[in-house]
Amino acid sequence: MAIRIVFLWHMHQPYYKDLVSGEYRLPWVRMHALKDYYGMVKVLDEFPSVHQTFNLVPSLLTQLDDYVTGAARDPFFDVAARPVGELTAEDRRFGLQYLFQANPTHMIGRYPRYHELWERFRGFGQDPKRAEPFFTAAEFTDLQVLSQLAWFDEFFLDEPEIAALVRKGRGYSLEDQRFVTERERDLMARVLPAYRGAAERGLVEVSTSPFYHPILPLLCDTNAGAASSPGLPLPSRFQRPDDAREQLRRAIELHEQLFGARPRGVWPSEGSVSEAVLAIAHELGIGWMATDEGVLGRSTGSHFLRDHDGRLPADAAARLYNLYRYRNGGTEMNLIFRDHALSDLIGFVYSGMPPQEAADHLIRRIKESARVIAASGRDVVVPIVLDGENAWEYYPRSGREFLRRLYDGIARDAELEALTMTEAIARHRNFGELGSLAPGSWINANFNVWIGAPEDNRAWDELGMARDFYERNAAAADPERRALAFEELLIAEGSDWNWWYGPEHHSANDREFDELYRKHLSNVYQLLGAAPPESLAQAIGQPAGRPYFVPQTAYVHPRIGDAAARYFDWLGAAMYTHDRTTSAMHGRSFFLDVLQAGIDEESLYVHVEFAGGRPPSADEGVFEAVLAAESLAAGTEKPAHSLRLTLEMEGGAIRSSRLVRDPQPAGNGDVGIAPDGDQTAASTSTAQDGLLWRLRDALEAQIPLRLLSAGEGSRLRVRVTLWRARLPVDALPLDGWIELKVAPEHELSGAGNW
Repeated sequence: MAIRIVFLWHMHQPYYKDLVSGEYRLPWVRMHALKDYYGMVKVLDEFPSVHQTFNLVPSLLTQLDDYVTGAARDPFFDVAARPVGELTAEDRRFGLQYLFQANPTHMIGRYPRYHELWERFRGFGQDPKRAEPFFTAAEFTDLQVLSQLAWFDEFFLDEPEIAALVRKGRGYSLEDQRFVTERERDLMARVLPAYRGAAERGLVEVSTSPFYHPILPLLCDTNAGAASSPGLPLPSRFQRPDDAREQLRRAIELHEQLFGARPRGVWPSEGSVSEAVLAIAHELGIGWMATDEGVLGRSTGSHFLRDHDGRLPADAAARLYNLYRYRNGGTEMNLIFRDHALSDLIGFVYSGMPPQEAADHLIRRIKESARVIAASGRDVVVPIVLDGENAWEYYPRSGREFLRRLYDGIARDAELEALTMTEAIARHRNFGELGSLAPGSWINANFNVWIGAPEDNRAWDELGMARDFYERNAAAADPERRALAFEELLIAEGSDWNWWYGPEHHSANDREFDELYRKHLSNVYQLLGAAPPESLAQAIGQPAGRPYFVPQTAYVHPRIGDAAARYFDWLGAAMYTHDRTTSAMHGRSFFLDVLQAGIDEESLYVHVEFAGGRPPSADEGVFEAVLAAESLAAGTEKPAHSLRLTLEMEGGAIRSSRLVRDPQPAGNGDVGIAPDGDQTAASTSTAQDGLLWRLRDALEAQIPLRLLSAGEGSRLRVRVTLWRARLPVDALPLDGWIELKVAPEHELSGAGNW
C-alpha cells in the first residue's frame, strides 16, 4: 500500500490597493509574482507523476490581473522604472528605503554590486535622508535594475537576455533599466496560464480561499475567539455570517470564471474553521476543507506529541494520516488535517541544510511515521500544507534545488505517491468520522493572533463601527458608491491587518499596513458622504521599537569563569537581538534571543542568551550549540582562520564538547575538550590555552585572538547555531554573521562595524 502525500501550497498576499485612489501601497504582489508563483508550478513539468494542490487566493488573482493589464498604479515600480534624472531627491530617498527590502543573503548577496550598494546604505545607518546625496546616478541606476532582477524567478533568470544582464553585473544603462521593467509585465502574464495549463493536464488541483482572506469563524461571530481560548478579552461582538458567505461565494465565482470549473476544495484563511463555516461551505457546494492537526486534536481530545526527533508514535500517526468526514445535521464535509511538524520543516528548517540532505530527511521522516500504517493495509495520507511563497527567500536560489531533489525522490520511490487533495479523497477507503469540530486555526488551534490583544480588539471595534455605519446609511447612497463602500468593508475584513496588530508579528512595513487598514475603513465613510471618525486618524499599531543590532563601541573584559559575572561586563559589546520581523510566517520556534560579542587586547568574548531566560529544558531534547568564529584579512571576504566549538547540551548541562580549527594546528587534528560541566581549558595546550566556556542561564565563551591569528586590522565574524536531532532549529544572526574589527579601543567608538 503506497504512502500518499498531499502537498498544498498556499499562495496569498494582502490586498494592497486603495480602491479610491487606485494606488498600490506595497509592491509584494508584483514581487512575488515575479519570483515565486510561476516557478512553483512550472517545475512540476519535470515531475509529471508528482501531483499537488495550489491554493490561489482570489484577492491575489485580482491584483495580479491589475498588473498584467497595466491598470496597477505602483509607486514602488515607478521609482524602479523611471530614469534617475527624472527622480526628485524625495523619490530617491523613497527608493533607498524600499529597494533594499529583500533577503540580504540569498537575494541581495547573490548579486555582488547589489550587496556593495546595500553595504554602503548600511554605512549610513540605513537612513535614506543621510545616504541619498552620496549615491551617484550610476549607482542608483544599478540599484534600480538589480533590485528587480533579485526578485526574478529562476526560470526567468535562465532566459538569454535576462541572463546576459545578470552577467553584466554593474554599469547598467537606461536601456537595460527599461528592458527589465518593461519585461516584468510579460513575465507576470505567464503566471495564471501556467496554473490553468497544469490543472488541465491533471498535474495540479487549484483550490480557493474566501475572497479577501478573512477569518471566517470570527466573521460569523467574534465570540468564537473565546470558544477556542476561554477568558480571552474580546472586542464588541461582531456577527456577520452573511459577509462570511459572501466572501466564499465570490471566491467560487471568480475561480469558475478563471479556471472553467467550480473549485472542489477550500483552504480557509489561516486554516480557520468552525461548524458554522463548514455549514456555509457545504451549502455552496465545497467538497473538502483543510486545517491543522491542532484542530483535530482539540476536536477528538487526542493530541499529537512527538519524540525528540519529531516523529509521531504509531497510534498518533494513524489518527493524523487519515482523511475525515464531518457529518452534523445536514452538513457534510471532507476534512484534511495537516502535519504541522513536517510542514514547518520545509517552512523553517530545510533552508539551512544542503538540498539533497534536506530532501532525504523529509522522505525518511514521512516513511518512518507512515510505513507501519501502510503495511497494515490501511490507506495512509500525509498532508503537508504551508505558505508557497515566503519560505523561498531563505533558501539559496529560491529553494528550487531542494524542490527538485524532493520531487525526484518521491517520483523514484515505489512506497510514495503524491496526489492532489481530490485524488486522495477519491481513492481513500477508511475515513475517520467527526460529528463535531472545535473552532480553531493552524496557529495553536485558536484565533489569538487575530483577536484578544488590545490592538486586535481596537481594529475589530473600528471594523464593527464602519460596518454598522454602512448598514444605516448605504441605502441612501448612489449605487456605485454603495458598492464601492461595501467592497472596502470586505477588504477590511481580511485577516492580514490583524496579523500585524498585536504582539505576534512585525515587519518593516508595519506603518504602511496600519495606514492602509485605516484608509480602507475611512473610505467607507467618505463614499457614503460622511467624515471618518477621529479615531481612524490615530494609529492602531504600536511600533516594535527593538533594535536588531548595535556595533561594538568599547573593549569588554567579562570574567567567563567568574561566578559573579555582571551585566556591565558586556557594555560596549556588539549586540544582535533576534529579528522576528523579517518573515511574514508564523510558527517558527525561537530558542535563542540575544548574541553579544566583543574583543579586548587579547581575546574575543561571546555571550548568548536563550529565549525565556534559560537554556532549553531536558523535556525539549538534546541540543547542540555551535559557536563559529572566523578571522578575515583586511580587504578580503575569505576566512583566513576559523574555529568551530560544538557543545552538546541537555537540560542546561553540557554533555560533551568538540573543537575544530581550520587550518588545524600541526599534528593536532580535531581538538577535544573535556566536559566538566562548568568551564574548561583546551586539553591540548600548544594552541588552545585560554579557551574558556561556561553555561549557566546564558552561554559564554572566551577565545584568544591568537587562536584565530587575528591581529590589528583584521576582521572577525561570529555566529551561533542551535541544532536538535541533526537539524538546525535557530541561529543568531538568522542570516550572515555579527562582524567585529580588531582595532585599538579608541577606534571602536562609532566605528559602525556592520
